Amino acid sequence: MKKFIIFLLLILGFCLMSIFTIEKSDPFGLRNQPLDASFQEETQGRLRLTWQKSPYPCYYRVETYSKTTGRVEGEPSYHLLASNLTFENSCEVPTGAIPMYYRVTPIGLFGALASPSAPIANPNYKTPPVPVVISHYPPSDPASSMPFLLWHTVPGAVCYEVELLSEPPQTEGGTAPSANGHLESTHEIFTNGWQADLRKYMRYTQLYWRVRALGLHLEPIGEFSKAEPMTVDWTLTPPDAPLLNEYDRMPGFSMPLYPVYSWIPLHGITHYEVELLTQPPEAEHNAEPSPHRAWHREVQSAANCYDEYARPYAGDYYWRVRALGPDGKTIGHYSDTAHFVMPERTHVRVALFGDSITHGGGAISYPPSALEYSYATYLDFPTVNIGRSGDTSRMTLARFEQDVLPLQPQNLIILTGSNSLRDPGIKADDVIKDLAHIKALCEANGIRPVFLTLMPIHPANIRYAFHTETDPLWHDKLNHINGYIKAQPYYIDLEPYFYDQRQMYLDPGLSIDGLHPDIVGKMLMGEIINAHKEVLE
Repeated sequence: MKKFIIFLLLILGFCLMSIFTIEKSDPFGLRNQPLDASFQEETQGRLRLTWQKSPYPCYYRVETYSKTTGRVEGEPSYHLLASNLTFENSCEVPTGAIPMYYRVTPIGLFGALASPSAPIANPNYKTPPVPVVISHYPPSDPASSMPFLLWHTVPGAVCYEVELLSEPPQTEGGTAPSANGHLESTHEIFTNGWQADLRKYMRYTQLYWRVRALGLHLEPIGEFSKAEPMTVDWTLTPPDAPLLNEYDRMPGFSMPLYPVYSWIPLHGITHYEVELLTQPPEAEHNAEPSPHRAWHREVQSAANCYDEYARPYAGDYYWRVRALGPDGKTIGHYSDTAHFVMPERTHVRVALFGDSITHGGGAISYPPSALEYSYATYLDFPTVNIGRSGDTSRMTLARFEQDVLPLQPQNLIILTGSNSLRDPGIKADDVIKDLAHIKALCEANGIRPVFLTLMPIHPANIRYAFHTETDPLWHDKLNHINGYIKAQPYYIDLEPYFYDQRQMYLDPGLSIDGLHPDIVGKMLMGEIINAHKEVLE
């Protein structure tokens, strides 16, 4: 037996030496030649990155990057979002959300076998941007009378306009509705999908549709997509369940600790109910609630549902949504069931604590589950996000024991008080008292409090977006609160980076609604914190 083991070790050593010799000698001449990576054609929102297989035994490292803003001195040109390993010569990658760049490197037993592939962009948005269509209804897979029309999100789009046509437009693209074949348009679409009602056009067996992105004032921020032909089979049964909106996700998606659930709504239906379970439902696509559901909530006129409770317990969660009629009964059936996992989170190094700016979301229409609108996405270190939308500084303070202490973080990055700036009934000293109380609780529990200064706001844009007024003394309050923060041992100063050219208001290029930084704003927040991460233990 001993001789046999020695023999196996000799064979293994010989194999390793052979591989080492082959890798070093590089008989195929690949060491200085980067892999050639490309994307396969997208299918129903799924996209696969492929590359040639190395002749040497190896695995592949697939790295995903985003470009940085270029506004923070010393910041690199790219930020690493994710790094994954695979033994296959292909992998599925996220689609949409923001432009992301992929590099593939073959790794042998003794290091890299070749140079990384050249960065390949997905999606490679045109300028001006054009939505990328997901839904296709060829003759082999026709649409019903009420099909879901889907596309990838355009970064910064507040809403979308869909145009239905009886024939292709004379000119593709552009920003004006078609002069011929126009049937109808709607710009009241606040998700990257719409269930069209085609029943008034039953005289046609083929229609066309296209979509463009719009800004806060319904101005075009890009051109129409190429008109998409749509074969219609009027005998098909239309979909009668909301469609889960999981098409555009950042790599390594994880649900926020305060979850948000998103879907594409049914045509003309404004009342929905979400149910959350800790095990799969007894039946899929049925019409009745599960008797074992852990939580449920009804919402109106929305395609998102904000969970009012944190979900700190590690394990599997399942959720689904149904449309409701005026009688409270299900319209049609439940959606598919979505699944997410909450990991075990204790003794974390860094937690993020605050209001909606921390929780995430932006451009009015995008919830915190759209992680491209979360500054945590652009940090160089892992964090746990315990932000909650709608918090004032007092509300953030009130949930310290419930949400912070179970995590036992070493560092707590704190950003709260922006909602308090807007409220004339809340004084700067009120916010400072709340921040001081949070600091005292941190120190009493061995947590390092790292404060972020409040950013300026833009009252005119807040008024237009949310139909609310702002305290005219907001800037005095901002100066007073930030003066307190900058007197603390540990803080990071965001404020100077976010002013417009006149140094008066929040730069509209960083925030559409005048309050919440959008994608570039969240990137900038992450880059500023990365540049000052020495304040973290």
